[in-house]
Amino acid sequence: MKIFKFQSLSAVHGSRFVSLAALVLFSAGIYSAGGQTPQATPPPPSTPRSAQFPRPVEKTLANGLRVIVIDRPSTPLVTTQLVIKNGGEVDPPELAGLGNMLADLVTKGTQKRTATDIADAVEALGGSLYSSARWDSTRIGVDVMSSKVSPAIDILADVVRHPAFKEDEIERLRQQTLDELTVEMGDPGSIARYVAARIIFGETPYGHPLAGTTETVTRITRDAFLKYHDRWYRPDNAILVLGGDIRPKTAFALAQQYFGDWKRPAQSLPNLGAPSLPSNVVPRVVVVDKPDAGQAAVMVARLGIERTSSDYFGGVVANSVLSGYSGRLNQEIRIKRGLSYGAVSQLDTRRNIGPFVATAQTKNQSAVQVADLLLGEVARLATAEVPDVELSPRKAVVIGNFARNLETAAGLVSQVASLAVYGIDFNEINRYIANVQGIKGSDVQRFAGAHLAAESTSVVIVGNAKDFLPELRQKYPQVEVIPVAELDLNAPMLRKKQAQASQ
Repeated sequence: MKIFKFQSLSAVHGSRFVSLAALVLFSAGIYSAGGQTPQATPPPPSTPRSAQFPRPVEKTLANGLRVIVIDRPSTPLVTTQLVIKNGGEVDPPELAGLGNMLADLVTKGTQKRTATDIADAVEALGGSLYSSARWDSTRIGVDVMSSKVSPAIDILADVVRHPAFKEDEIERLRQQTLDELTVEMGDPGSIARYVAARIIFGETPYGHPLAGTTETVTRITRDAFLKYHDRWYRPDNAILVLGGDIRPKTAFALAQQYFGDWKRPAQSLPNLGAPSLPSNVVPRVVVVDKPDAGQAAVMVARLGIERTSSDYFGGVVANSVLSGYSGRLNQEIRIKRGLSYGAVSQLDTRRNIGPFVATAQTKNQSAVQVADLLLGEVARLATAEVPDVELSPRKAVVIGNFARNLETAAGLVSQVASLAVYGIDFNEINRYIANVQGIKGSDVQRFAGAHLAAESTSVVIVGNAKDFLPELRQKYPQVEVIPVAELDLNAPMLRKKQAQASQ
């Protein structure tokens, strides 16, 4: 996507703009003639109403598998998710991407079903089977009508417990992953995201790309998949969550039927705790020089908070004030100045402290201006309370997104599974709206002051450096410039070894 400088509507559309304006005025005249006065501003959001979701019930099987059931008969569907309580955080550094690839492979054939057999069986049930790895967990799930839940869980148990890891499937997935990585390494935004993670987390678990790198994916073998599966895919490291039109008694019986004989290994589960973080994160200003980039990706990044932080809701609301179409970043960068099609921020909370990033893509020539605006808007949060007229609609966005995600059985199961992974009380679902509503402008200011300080924030710009580097060096003489050909995402300093030696 290329970025162009915005022009006025009249300049772009000429007479079409005049015709549109005339139509709007004509329509306004009709409403006035009818005795209705058009409203100049949209009405404020109404007071959110707290919803009560069914409280999950649970039991633990003899083999250590935790089973959680959410009885919601208002839907004819049932979602079942098997959650492994680890993800990319336990990848060996030299095999980054292992957990992510394994999550894909488990649905590509078992000891008694081929990948085609699995796809045909799920389709015959009118369901869907999916899997994904995150940083702190891996999820394999199936959605079906409640009348089909038993054969669906049979398939789910098979792919989780008995993946075949066939060589042809491994090579097919490897090539697909390498192709995707090649495409991402041609995209300034993806490069900026990976570089920022290395700057923030260094050689610690969160520092590598979740999908791995070209070097690490190339060296993953079938034996590595088998060892990873044996170590982490075990009942005492898993949570089975069922939700929808299913009674707890039925769900527990199905869990026992299909997972009760899943043996717990004799070797005890490693006591990992939260992934380690760097002892001292030094902010950096890094430019990845990509001469063929038609635009620059600009990102400011730093450590944020963990999911269990007492400041979690303050952080969620603070991020909403910054992000979204009517958030401050987009208002300043897109709407007021036309420097980008969109500017966003993300507060990624994990088992340990995750990253906070704010980013936009712009013309190479305006990269420094956009970096200043990103840093300035993040810093401005700490200088004054957010007024209620601005805060209320941003909280409404948070609440609306939360409620919408819980409308389906799959959304409710995913939310409960996340709470279970992080050890959070299930009642947070019913307290969520009140917790968001309770955040005041002073809370957002305090959060920003404690967690988003500009002086400990790194800046990453990926683009054609000749168009912005002289201006950037005036502000940041210590800027590091890395030609894209010398970039190494496996190295904390981000340079290939021979390039480091020359430096």
